[in-house]
Amino acid sequence: MTLPEGARERWVRTGGIELCVAELGDPGRPTVVLVHGYPDSKEVWSEVASRLVDHHGFHVVLYDVRGHGRSGVPKPLRGGFTLEKLTDDFLAVVDAVSPDRPVHLVGHDWGSVQSWEFVTVERTRGRIASFTSMSGPSLDHFGHWINKRLTRPTPRRVGQLLGQGAKSWYVYLLHTPVLPELAWRGPLGKRWPGILRRIEKVPAGDYPTPSLASDAAHGAWLYRDNVRPRLRRPRVDAHAHAPVQLITPSGDRFLSERLYDELEDWVPRLTRRTLPAGHWVPRTRPDRLASWIDDFVLSVEKERDGEAAGETRPGETREDGAGRPVRKAAATGRHAERFGGQLVLVTGAGSGIGRATAFAFAEAGARVIAVDRDAEGAARTAEMSLLVGAPEAWAEAVDVSDEQAMEKLAAKVHAEHGVVDVLVNNAGIGLSGSFFDTTPEDWRRVLDVNLWGVIHGCRLFGRQMAERGQGGHIVNIASAAAYQPSKALPAYSTSKAAVLMLSECLRAELADQDIGVTAICPGLVNTNITATATFVGVDAQEERRRQKRSTRVYGLRNYPPEKVADAILRAVALNKAMVPVTPEARGSYALSRFLPRALRALARVGPPL
Repeated sequence: MTLPEGARERWVRTGGIELCVAELGDPGRPTVVLVHGYPDSKEVWSEVASRLVDHHGFHVVLYDVRGHGRSGVPKPLRGGFTLEKLTDDFLAVVDAVSPDRPVHLVGHDWGSVQSWEFVTVERTRGRIASFTSMSGPSLDHFGHWINKRLTRPTPRRVGQLLGQGAKSWYVYLLHTPVLPELAWRGPLGKRWPGILRRIEKVPAGDYPTPSLASDAAHGAWLYRDNVRPRLRRPRVDAHAHAPVQLITPSGDRFLSERLYDELEDWVPRLTRRTLPAGHWVPRTRPDRLASWIDDFVLSVEKERDGEAAGETRPGETREDGAGRPVRKAAATGRHAERFGGQLVLVTGAGSGIGRATAFAFAEAGARVIAVDRDAEGAARTAEMSLLVGAPEAWAEAVDVSDEQAMEKLAAKVHAEHGVVDVLVNNAGIGLSGSFFDTTPEDWRRVLDVNLWGVIHGCRLFGRQMAERGQGGHIVNIASAAAYQPSKALPAYSTSKAAVLMLSECLRAELADQDIGVTAICPGLVNTNITATATFVGVDAQEERRRQKRSTRVYGLRNYPPEKVADAILRAVALNKAMVPVTPEARGSYALSRFLPRALRALARVGPPL
């Protein structure tokens, strides 16, 4: 594996060994130092580093921890990997790459374990601006966590202790003499890439590096030199002296989420994030990590600088040193921990339910792609999304019924932003009129948008989710008309019923790949769909009258699209299959299940003209 293009390597001497350090980006920008875990080398961060430089403009530094990659190996090995010596290495690196300004530290796995030491010892105070931790606890905090459960046991605490003990099986093996080295230099080293692909769903390619076997053999001493001494005698002063962002993969096979229950006792300024992924998130979710790191670093930098570059009022934006927009508002939505940093694409986002949904995800800290055939409406939604909390937002003008245009959109989004985490197929049009007044052209038009637009989105973006292998969610906006027949809406109801059944089929097919599919059936919602709906079988004047009347009725009902957006976020968070939103939608659904004859009788009643 090679480092990203433009990487500059240098050597830093410390403690009798040389560390291989790679730098990317402009040294005049904030410095982000990425520390790798076990049994990795600095190249595990290549995808994250590229995004932090290309999309966010940071000065990014990666280095091979002693005994790993191209860095030197301490002799003897025993005692050569203590946290004290690792701290010496870190200080030598940051003094070389950022002598006059504190750095933003990011650690994964053992890179996070040692980084907790860096951010809690007194001699590094003032050298670290922020710390982002993932999949690696402080050994001191872990020691106190264990002691609390041993000295004051309850059934719940004992269960937590036994659960983490089972997850830590590999730690015991790494303390055995010689065996880990033989395994890594033998069959385990050869099979490790396949294990990562199969179990952790790490994409195939040139990762890990050829130095894996020796890295893993040397790295066993990280555990031997530090784990038992610190767990037996944890420091009582292990308080963080910099803001900390904790990213917890909910599917981590090696660490329990309960390990961080008392973390606020040690970290006065803590930001929590939860990621539905496995342990190796630098390889499986580099897009999400880069977005969260960017968001956290910029917020800390803005606080540190006191907005010296120019004050902004709430709701305003300004540009950073690279000319990129920096949002003023922070993510405050109640689903921020669930959706923060996720990539969400919403079709029909120029108005109505689509715009409200984009804003709701933005408030939860998601990165938003607003898609609409109305370019101005999509651009406005993206602009406002930045103001309400989205770390990034983009607009795309696309007609969802155009297959080739959708294929180009999917390729562009994948190349520029990564794989979509949540897809909301919302774009739709209304059509009212009797069956015999509805022409084949009318049918084609409503099915092209309402059904084929959903099919295109599911096929293109859903396939990318499946190929990534890290799950995702698809939301298809159906309608109460999908299960509530009406003689006035044969074409519209047919298109929405098809969307509902498509969603059910896809949910069954994609369940094994951790991709949820939800059908949302809103009901009567106060949007502009009535003002743009087509009424067939009448002249233009009568059509305008019916549009105005329908708009007035929906306005009197006055059910806001924001409530539908809330229902969408809740449905994704809970992985619900189908959600009728308004009271009338829920009532109609109940009738369809328990009193279908009554619903059929209501279908014969035409709308007032």
